[in-house]
Amino acid sequence: MKHKAAPSRSAFFNGWDEGIAVSELWKYVLDQKGYDVSLEYADPAPAFSGVASGDYDVIMDAWLPATHEDYVDEYGEQMEDLGAWNDEAALTIAVNEDAPITSLDELADHADEFNNQLIGIEPGAGLTRITTDQVIPDYGLEDMEYTTSSTPAMLQELRTAIDNGDNVVVTLWRPHWAYDEFPIRDLEDPKGSLGEAESIHTFANPTFVEDNPEVADWLRNFEMDGETLYSLENLMFNENADTDDYQPIVEEWVGENQEYVDGLTN
Repeated sequence: MKHKAAPSRSAFFNGWDEGIAVSELWKYVLDQKGYDVSLEYADPAPAFSGVASGDYDVIMDAWLPATHEDYVDEYGEQMEDLGAWNDEAALTIAVNEDAPITSLDELADHADEFNNQLIGIEPGAGLTRITTDQVIPDYGLEDMEYTTSSTPAMLQELRTAIDNGDNVVVTLWRPHWAYDEFPIRDLEDPKGSLGEAESIHTFANPTFVEDNPEVADWLRNFEMDGETLYSLENLMFNENADTDDYQPIVEEWVGENQEYVDGLTN
């Protein structure tokens, strides 16, 4: 993200919609300011290591203190934390609204009613690690089939089950547009296996921060609440689900939220 220089790269995670949304928003904002920004999908491990090494400049979807703590522990000294832009984040296990259970401690006894399947996201995701290491053993779910592939695949399974009137249980997180799109609710987590509420941070390569102090200050001051994020995600991933050309969609959203966007660089 260097002013009128060779393109720099910002990494965001495959399928993590909030990271894609805010990265695309900041690409639009910085392009308007004369910066040249390129975005690349990456799994968490290469994204964090890339920011640490300078292969990437910025990552905007680091969940702390739990989800991505392993990566921050490993690479944190080689990155600069520019702070949290959302403090409403939480890992969840969600079911259809009319599911027969309300709590994770009921799931093992009702597994057959969910086709004995827990549907997950990317294998390398922090949510996947916590589900495997904490949720499944804590609630005795070892006999359920825990499938991992991708966030889009999970969302398609969720959509299909809802459309068919079937019970479904998926790994999810807040904030996410799926909560506005589908009649779903979170299962209670009485053992606290999913952790407490988290914050979503921006991390940058120190050289980038040194070379681009103005942008670094904008990113330090960046805040986006859940309602604002939902509206951007909904336009990008729900109302325009048939395209991944996001910049025209972001431009449309900016036109409806100009005062907020202007404040990002003031």
